[in-house]
Amino acid sequence: MTALIQLHDLPWLWYVIAIIFGLIVGSFFNVVIHRMPLMLHRLWHQEANHYLDENPHPPKLSKVYNLLLPPSHCPACQSNVKRWQNIPVISYLLLRGRCACGQSIAKRYFVVEMLTALIAVIVTYHYGWTWKIWPALIFSGYLIVLGVIDFEQQLLLDELTIGLLWLGLIFNYFGFYTDLSTAMFGAIFGYLSLWVVAKLFYLLTKRDGMAYGDFKLFAAIGAWLGWQSLLWVLLSASVLGIFVTATLHCLKRANLRHPIPFGPYLAIAAWLYLLFAQPWLTTVSMAEAWL
Repeated sequence: MTALIQLHDLPWLWYVIAIIFGLIVGSFFNVVIHRMPLMLHRLWHQEANHYLDENPHPPKLSKVYNLLLPPSHCPACQSNVKRWQNIPVISYLLLRGRCACGQSIAKRYFVVEMLTALIAVIVTYHYGWTWKIWPALIFSGYLIVLGVIDFEQQLLLDELTIGLLWLGLIFNYFGFYTDLSTAMFGAIFGYLSLWVVAKLFYLLTKRDGMAYGDFKLFAAIGAWLGWQSLLWVLLSASVLGIFVTATLHCLKRANLRHPIPFGPYLAIAAWLYLLFAQPWLTTVSMAEAWL
């Protein structure tokens, strides 16, 4: 009890804890972002060979490949990463973004760790040390991982999107962000709305404009935030996506003929709605009802 009182007397200490927590978890997120697509491609390769009854020729990975094994290593020289080289952010700066063999380390490792720490601080400031902070951190973490994987691989994994959807329904069973019926219809309308848009786009253009992973991610967002959030999230993600894509095209950093991942923009819009738009819209609706 004394220790708890002392922590409450030192509110800045919560932010220090949030930063450390964010950096450590962000380091793990980097493992998930790097390895889960490889694990999926490896599985696809093995299943295809089994189906075709061919001799398996899996990708050049170790026999055991998951989120824990093999240990972190340089993809160029295959040397294991030492413990001090696994310190989030600090090791990247000390190594100057390069392995001892000269191979450059992707900037994404540094960015994800810093982003996770920043989001942990913002969520801590927004919710304080209440029960709502934990599902908010979980939701934010999923959005980071899903957004970065989709940005790099144009892939939204079912293992993540479906898990996020179920977690949203479970948390809202206890009324963390909305009631269960609103969350359930959010999941239904989230999936169906993008499915209908994609089908209409295909009928008009004979081209696929959106993948099923986007439907599942939007359904998960609806399960967390309720069906009322869907229009705001979709419009915000669309505007943000158009702005970023147009800017990159003007800077000749993007080709409009190439597929553009929509997952990162859905993730950003959903996170902004959770922390900022939802409280604001709730206040506006209460004021209108009072007037």
